[in-house]
Amino acid sequence: MASNEIKMLIFGLNGEHYATDIKEVERILGYQEPTVLPDVPAFVKGVINYEQSILPIISLSKKFNFGEDKQSENRKIIVVKRDENKFGIIVENVYEVRDVNSELMESAPPITSTIDKRYIAGLIKLEDNIVILLDLVKILSSEDEKNIF
Repeated sequence: MASNEIKMLIFGLNGEHYATDIKEVERILGYQEPTVLPDVPAFVKGVINYEQSILPIISLSKKFNFGEDKQSENRKIIVVKRDENKFGIIVENVYEVRDVNSELMESAPPITSTIDKRYIAGLIKLEDNIVILLDLVKILSSEDEKNIF
């Protein structure tokens, strides 16, 4: 891998391609229905048992105001590492892990979709697709963290 390449995990959400730096990902799990908890933020789908501990599961569809998660047999849960905390995010499918040349990345334009711009690290031009690069570490605000962990 060349020094100007970053290993990215590319996944689907709301019919679009998204990516994140693979360093933010601990593991990709098959989908399992989370246990619903009362009185949690709307984007928290629930919790699952993960390596003898409780893992909060976040619905990016709800977090980004896309509506409900799409039901799909390809759904996965991506386990994200954030300091000592971990959480899972639900994605429609996982496409691939690939090396992306940093020259293909651009900063996100001001009109960037409906997602709050703080989550978007940039846009990647790959073949026929524009892939939205997410900063998964910034998905949860410090207030969100206080409510979840």
